[in-house]
Amino acid sequence: MSILTLLFIGMVAWAIYQALPVLRNEELIFGKIKMRLKHIRSIGLFAMITGILGQLIGLYEAFSAIERAGDISPGLVYSGLKVSMITTLYGIFIYLISLILWFVLDYLLSKKMTSN
Repeated sequence: MSILTLLFIGMVAWAIYQALPVLRNEELIFGKIKMRLKHIRSIGLFAMITGILGQLIGLYEAFSAIERAGDISPGLVYSGLKVSMITTLYGIFIYLISLILWFVLDYLLSKKMTSN
């Protein structure tokens, strides 16, 4: 989860860094800024994949522990599955935020470039 939080903070910082020239009405190189905005989506996608990978690693470890222990109650397995979903949901949440940030910044950039 800490890796996902660092990715989230990095993605938000990158979005703010790329948004400042657009919001300040500075002279922009359209292609350069547009290409850098794609990094926001890429970081979000990487966070989502990291969340899925975290769940798979957790499930592998849990199934290995179940195999060693033998008979386990289904309720315990279900609660473990529920906990393993947290990293995936957090990764998907970060990806959705990155898509929203990218869409808004891309819209603002396109609006600015058409007004000039």
